[in-house]
Amino acid sequence: MADGTEEMVVVAGLGRFGGALAVELHRQGTEVLAVDHRPKVVQSFAGQLPHVATADTTDIEALRQLGVPEFPRVVVAIGTDVEASIMTTSLLVDLEIPDIWAKAISRQHGKILQRVGAHHVVLPEHDMGERVAHLLTGRILDYIQVDEDYAMVKTKPPRDVVSVPLRESRLRSRYGVTVVSVKRQADGRGSAFTYATPDTVLMYGDIVLVVGRISDVERFANAH
Repeated sequence: MADGTEEMVVVAGLGRFGGALAVELHRQGTEVLAVDHRPKVVQSFAGQLPHVATADTTDIEALRQLGVPEFPRVVVAIGTDVEASIMTTSLLVDLEIPDIWAKAISRQHGKILQRVGAHHVVLPEHDMGERVAHLLTGRILDYIQVDEDYAMVKTKPPRDVVSVPLRESRLRSRYGVTVVSVKRQADGRGSAFTYATPDTVLMYGDIVLVVGRISDVERFANAH
């Protein structure tokens, strides 16, 4: 394993979520130990990941033999087997893993994972459902929720803020949002995103990244 332990991650469970996560972490240069109890699944990842093992993560001795206690963070990506997900998370707590991430398939499952000691709980299907709902129901081109009531959206500016410098548009007082970046579309091909400044003048058709409270960015994106 690599000397820099901060770059080491165990991914337990190689379903769609765990497999994609492990491969992407490895692609980014993170030292990954991927674990699954299904030999065929492990074999399918052997050519993509340098460290992949078949083991039962509900067995604390198996975790010790794999060297899991040496890792600073572990992702429990086990899907529909809720009992195995909870048991694995509990054993990682017993092993005093500093940073435990766990996938939940429901809010109730997530609450249990938090109670047994997971430091972070993610609900991929729920989060993606919310994101797609925002994309389907308005003029939002992309949506990322960054806190409980705060988001960044990619959208086009409403007509009432076009052709004036941002400092004169009174965006914060009128909409409660901040434009942080803009991508010009005037040439028909589009350019790269650049930082917005108080002197930036938005043009009709530009793409902007806007941050603010969820209700405010939605109101801004849907203004005409």
